[in-house]
Amino acid sequence: MPRPVASVLALLVLVAAVALGLSIGDQHVLTLATQSMILAALATSWNILGGFAGQISLGHSAFFGLGALLTRELWLGGRALPVAIAVAAVVTAVAACVVGIPMLRLRDIYFAIGTLALGVAVFITAGNLWPGISSLPAEMLRSYDFTGPYLFALAVLVVTLLASIWLAQSKLGLGMMAVREDEEAAKATGVNTFAYKLAAFVISAALAALAGSAFALFSVSYYPNFAFSVIWTFEAVLVAFIGGIGTLFGPLLGSIFFIVGRDLMPTNVDEFQVVFFGLLFVVVVLVFPGGLSQAAGRLLGRRAAKARTTGDRATAARGRS
Repeated sequence: MPRPVASVLALLVLVAAVALGLSIGDQHVLTLATQSMILAALATSWNILGGFAGQISLGHSAFFGLGALLTRELWLGGRALPVAIAVAAVVTAVAACVVGIPMLRLRDIYFAIGTLALGVAVFITAGNLWPGISSLPAEMLRSYDFTGPYLFALAVLVVTLLASIWLAQSKLGLGMMAVREDEEAAKATGVNTFAYKLAAFVISAALAALAGSAFALFSVSYYPNFAFSVIWTFEAVLVAFIGGIGTLFGPLLGSIFFIVGRDLMPTNVDEFQVVFFGLLFVVVVLVFPGGLSQAAGRLLGRRAAKARTTGDRATAARGRS
């Protein structure tokens, strides 16, 4: 698809999404949409590290939780919301740089286990330091509406998608992909592989912090350590693989599928959700390694080929007549 056409379609989709948030009155639909966009933004941020740079992190929830915690504390403490969000993103990026320098010395499974240990340690620490519930003040609750969090989650999702699109076309992103394909070969050709991995680590962490800010704005009350739970990492990894790891819009497709599918499940089979999505993950990895985006691409390709074949036959028939 030509770039101008794609840009116009993307703009139309964005306008439609904004109009939906401003016009729809169904709070349940807004809640599902906001949850989908927060998870999609988190999964897209993880995809920069895991899909573009090939570094499978299992501690991404630490940066999501840090963004949520800082935003919530500064915002409820009297700071302007934009200031709270900016501080959360910058502090998280700096923390990711400090942590990433020693962590990225680990390779493959050791890096995954190391990041998982980091995520669990931060989760336990947050639970000990902030054991109470973080709730919005009564005056905020009286005027609370899902439209604001919806629009902010949409903005965060747009920012993460634009960052992914830019990386996919930039020298920085190509360097990350070179590391993903063969780190030793990239290093042999003079590529500073550690710098590219660290850049992916820091960028993904900062974007994860923005997703955490959206969660902090969306949630009326929650335990602060909940945002640090490793479940956020596992869900982000799951939807990235289901939608298509390393693709631009795969995490978004996977998030919509995951949130809507979970909502449609009967409430009395909540325990079955883990089994269902776990089996789905295995099936997708085995049958469609490229996820739903690959499956959709194949389907659209077959339809296009069928349409071309039908058109050629019709043209030949008219020529014979």
